[in-house]
Amino acid sequence: MKQWYETLFENYGIQYDNECFTQGTIGECDFIEKEINYNRSLKIVDVGCGTGRHTIELTKRGYLVTGIDLSESILERAKGKARAQNLHIDFQKHDARQLPFVDEYDLAIMLCEGAFPLMETDEMNYEILRNVTRALKSNGKLIFTTLNGLFPLFNSVEEFCASKTREGNATYRKNTFDLMTFRDFNTTTVEDDLGNKRELKCNERYYVPPEITWQLKSLGFKKIDIYGAKLGAFSRDNSLSTSDFEMLVIAEKNGI
Repeated sequence: MKQWYETLFENYGIQYDNECFTQGTIGECDFIEKEINYNRSLKIVDVGCGTGRHTIELTKRGYLVTGIDLSESILERAKGKARAQNLHIDFQKHDARQLPFVDEYDLAIMLCEGAFPLMETDEMNYEILRNVTRALKSNGKLIFTTLNGLFPLFNSVEEFCASKTREGNATYRKNTFDLMTFRDFNTTTVEDDLGNKRELKCNERYYVPPEITWQLKSLGFKKIDIYGAKLGAFSRDNSLSTSDFEMLVIAEKNGI
């Protein structure tokens, strides 16, 4: 039986690229470049790359990037976009819980909830972090965003999503936040690229900073910084607050 996140991304590539939460690519890639000191010799893996927006933009800037996603449909969209721009990019279909890479990349990115934290259990989400860590070299760096568990304690997730949704975007309703699991359960309605409307029962895990810090420390990361994630404007100047829907996590293996 397919999980909701597998069904969601079937024939959803064009619509996905029009969603409000995918419009910050340029600024986010600016931040990534700065974090790696514009070193184009580094190998990057984009886990949960979706339609390849960060993979493609970083490749255009001269970086060697591998794009990884679970969805065949969404990867076809990414490959088509790359071909249209005469870019040769290695897009691969993998489950982030079972990545084949070991000590291969200098930087891993996981942005916009591309893989983590969509899994059904905490153990599965942790397995993604473990596999991504294994894919990194001994001095590797991980940059990812995840849902901020402090947000639903002070704000309505349903109202926030409604305020950000534009005509034709996915809509979210019947949000219920479970304090025992820190999961938000909701009904998501999307229209796919063929014009078909789908209603999905979804749930996503929200994390609080100490949970993320502890998991990353257990995986061997020495330096872990967490900030508020502003769409298209990632910055180390954005202290995390209860009004941030997402957290920006930057973890380094060597901690220098």
